[in-house]
Amino acid sequence: MPRIEITTMIRAPIAVVFDLARNIDVHQASQSEHRERAVAGRVSGLIEEGEEVTWEAVHFGIRQRLCSRIVSMSRPRHFRDSMVTGAFRRFDHDHLFDESADGVTAMRDVFDYDSPLGILGRIADLLFLKRHMIRLLSGRGRVISQMAESMKNP
Repeated sequence: MPRIEITTMIRAPIAVVFDLARNIDVHQASQSEHRERAVAGRVSGLIEEGEEVTWEAVHFGIRQRLCSRIVSMSRPRHFRDSMVTGAFRRFDHDHLFDESADGVTAMRDVFDYDSPLGILGRIADLLFLKRHMIRLLSGRGRVISQMAESMKNP
């Protein structure tokens, strides 16, 4: 059961970073390399607790769909999305936010998942899947950071 933790330090208020992290349009922009787009459920704007989004993207040359639901939210500190249907056996993605006294927000992604296909999935994790997921999450963090830091903040 792989678990990925990535922290991105962002010079912006916690509320700004939180809303960018749950913004469907921002997510699509961060994953344009994989032609990721929202095709069902919440397809733009800010996703809320209890809502679902179905993503379509191309990974490893294969068009895939994945539906996730926001299962908990405590604005502006945390939200969790969990897979409803998709290629993983399961995943939970916690988004955690903490703002320091100097106005820097730590955005922490904790991605906990099980690959499909038993032993073959575990081998895929070791060979390429975990690295792929780290690149996706890191890229998303960079886009959120660039957007947040380029906004006019009070």
